[in-house]
Amino acid sequence: MDCIHLTEIRCYGYTGYLPEEQVLGQWFEVDVKLWLDLSAAAKSDEISDTLDYRSVISLIQDLVKTSKFALVERLAGAIADSIIQQCHQVTQVQVILTKPAAPIPDFGGKISIELTRSRAE
Repeated sequence: MDCIHLTEIRCYGYTGYLPEEQVLGQWFEVDVKLWLDLSAAAKSDEISDTLDYRSVISLIQDLVKTSKFALVERLAGAIADSIIQQCHQVTQVQVILTKPAAPIPDFGGKISIELTRSRAE
């Protein structure tokens, strides 16, 4: 199966367990891998034969900006579910949601959630 990779989609959002995360917000980074059949587009060179990934980027940005979940796992799931529901060509999606600056004392790393959803699920 063919894939489209969209990486480093950077969005400001209000998801987080701590109350201040839902008020002050923070940056998130989203990478997605979209499985779909690209054979028609590879032959025709027509955008109508593929997925216009601008719509996927907008969908992700809107979800991150407007959602207020306690858990990043929930936000990652909402992104995956929305892509599967709205992008009918996509048979499987992988979402990696990264929180670059987690509010954890003495921790300078990143936290990422990775999940995969299929249309059959």
